[in-house]
Amino acid sequence: MVQTPPKHVAIIGAGLAGMCLAIELNKRSIQSTIYELRNPTHLTAGALMLSPNAIRVMEDIGLYERVKDKGYLFESIAFKDAEEKTTGVYYLGHEKLYGYQCLRLHRQVLLEELKAIIQEINVPIVYGKKFSSIVSETSEGVTFRFDDDTTATADMVIGADGIYSTVRQYIAPGTTANFSGLLALTCALQKKDVRFPRIEGEDGYHLPVAINGKPGQFVMAPQSSDGEELLAGTQIPYPEQDRAGWARLAADKDKLLSLMRKDYERWPDTVKSALDSVPKETMFDWPFYTMPKLHSWISTAGRVVILGDAAHAVPPAAGQGASQAFEDAYTLAILLEGISEKVGLQEALSFWNSKRQERVDGVVKLTLKINNMRLPQEEREKLAEEDISLSDERGQLAWLYGANIGKDFLDWIEEKTQN
Repeated sequence: MVQTPPKHVAIIGAGLAGMCLAIELNKRSIQSTIYELRNPTHLTAGALMLSPNAIRVMEDIGLYERVKDKGYLFESIAFKDAEEKTTGVYYLGHEKLYGYQCLRLHRQVLLEELKAIIQEINVPIVYGKKFSSIVSETSEGVTFRFDDDTTATADMVIGADGIYSTVRQYIAPGTTANFSGLLALTCALQKKDVRFPRIEGEDGYHLPVAINGKPGQFVMAPQSSDGEELLAGTQIPYPEQDRAGWARLAADKDKLLSLMRKDYERWPDTVKSALDSVPKETMFDWPFYTMPKLHSWISTAGRVVILGDAAHAVPPAAGQGASQAFEDAYTLAILLEGISEKVGLQEALSFWNSKRQERVDGVVKLTLKINNMRLPQEEREKLAEEDISLSDERGQLAWLYGANIGKDFLDWIEEKTQN
């Protein structure tokens, strides 16, 4: 068993988790190389929500200052009923409670800024390389193969290759993500094009907002720094497609718009005005997949690891997909730096896997509850109140948004070192 931190790590995937991990490792003098299938000009659509737990990691790698003025900062989302009366206000970010507000940002902006940091610290990204398989793994390192039949070696291989992870097949052969049966349909529209009502007893119209109408829930959330561009979207039941089928659907903007407008007459006027104003070219779909709980995120010899969506794909209802990927990368880097004569690699990875799985389990429970709130009215009414309601007290999500996620790992290393 190696009793020193790895000298060189191969990271499969240049997404959020992969690049964040490379930067965190670099801070700790651990070299890495990123291998990415897609070319460097590939563009990613959509926006994401970055909650305070993600922003702490972003601060740690110098990312937050680069992006905070390029997105929309907010603290809470309002839930409204079909008559658009506010039924609850929930805090997703709060400087006093959690240290930060919440940030909604275009995914492409985040990727570009991560890539800029990667270039500044001279971490190589090798494009056009599709990981194929692990050739051999020993206590000393890993040899792995690409689709072009070339091979490479590293002290460790980290699979940050997403929901369709190939690296995962080495750790959990045959494991695939499960389709939830739900498809998110979103677009970007202008705030000025939506008819927001004046509601008696309320000071203005709270955004972001989630309107619980008869067909389900319709969300509108600002995503430009001036708050004028809104994400608008809902989710619908939809049959699973293969990857080619999902690609065809994503390219068919007319069909996506038609699906989004399917229950037009059943929505309140605010939603109707949004649906009337959709720029068709901005339509985007997101099939909700989850990962079955894996027995392990690490290989038997401890030289191959998966993280992010490769290990635990979580639907975006709670806005925690990117946030948990950032947490994975940050905490893994802490433990790899701490490897020593008293902190063995496999023991450290086992501790990391256990603590991270415990936290992801909590996020999954929260996500299921939020997804239940988005069901059509007749389905919501069949559920127990505890399955769909959240307390509206400030600080209810301190366990998630306010946690010092590195402390448990640093404390564990310190305890092991002192014994």
